[in-house]
Amino acid sequence: MPRFRWSAIDGSGRVLNGEMEAPDRASVVDRLQHQGQLVLRADAADQRLGWLNLLNMEVGGRRGLDTATLAEVTRELAIMLSAGQDLDRALRFVVGNARSGRARAILGEVREKVRGGSSLAAALAAEPHTFSRLYLGLVRAGEAGAALPETLDRIATLLERERSLTASVHSALLYPALLLVAAIGSIVLMLEYVLPQFVPIFEQAGATLPASTRLLMALGALVGSAGPWLMIMALAAGLLLRQALKQPLHRERADRLLLRLPIIGKLAREVLAARFTRTLGMLLQNGVPLITALGIARDALGNLAASTAVDAAALAAKSGAGLARPLAEAGVFPARTIDMLQLGEEAAQLAPMALKAADIHEEQARLAMQRLVALMVPVITIAMGLAVAGIVGALLTAMLSLNDLAA
Repeated sequence: MPRFRWSAIDGSGRVLNGEMEAPDRASVVDRLQHQGQLVLRADAADQRLGWLNLLNMEVGGRRGLDTATLAEVTRELAIMLSAGQDLDRALRFVVGNARSGRARAILGEVREKVRGGSSLAAALAAEPHTFSRLYLGLVRAGEAGAALPETLDRIATLLERERSLTASVHSALLYPALLLVAAIGSIVLMLEYVLPQFVPIFEQAGATLPASTRLLMALGALVGSAGPWLMIMALAAGLLLRQALKQPLHRERADRLLLRLPIIGKLAREVLAARFTRTLGMLLQNGVPLITALGIARDALGNLAASTAVDAAALAAKSGAGLARPLAEAGVFPARTIDMLQLGEEAAQLAPMALKAADIHEEQARLAMQRLVALMVPVITIAMGLAVAGIVGALLTAMLSLNDLAA
């Protein structure tokens, strides 16, 4: 009998993995669903090749839909269901209007599973690279509460807000990034192409050059001869750092250090708080239990220090200690987050207060990003100007020394 590797989410929100012998994949899915688990994947054990398993890749690719496409699809599905269409007809409409072949293929698979008798959550769970645990948890709660159209509408709003916040950060950082690349390129151009034009003149004159000019010439020679090696070393260092950050201990230290940085740390804390409170509020609003909601929300953070704080808060909440106090002790989220969550707990309005906190933190994140860009642009411009002025000044000083020697 063939063996299947499976991944599933249990009732407490934990991701479980294992192997099972069964006649076919449908038997594995059916057995896990009868155990109350939400199946994410069930593949034949011999379906992966050894080296692909080491690289954590699958034959045929593992790419899902981007956030913009997923938000658009979710919004269309919510509109169709709200208009009174049944799920199969709504999915057929969405598949027919999908813009990309990948979207049509993924949504077509979902529709086939729904037509075969699966719930929408179970059908979506077969595409884990498109539909996250948050998405699946909300859909599952919407189906259980007979409020799927409203739930999908909220998911679409959540995805659109997340995309808007991410786009704002990327757009704000684009100009400083281009300015930094232009500054580095200008300096390298002067050191590697402009400066060598003056070196023969200085050598023929035989004059004693100023220390600044000699330093500049040595730096130009280093960039010209060792530049490729320096780039290779920088790339190797980056790869080593990436591998080191895969270790939970190193990753948590790096994430905690990021949150303590003067300006970038504040921005990161606001973004984390917005993501956490938005996710938590949406889950609670759709009837997901607090412990399960915390387990799903921690996976949406992308910061191990914050995830550890949420884990500690979930353990405290299980024992009845509340949510706000353990989060405050971790020192990861802003004080505003703690105050609003505590107020929500005291008034038994945790979901609405979490969503209001998310609105505030998203606005604070945008303001922090504007301040960061306003600071970065003049700093980069001044640094580039000083570097170019230093190079030109060193060359002019050397030329004046040659004129004095000739006189």
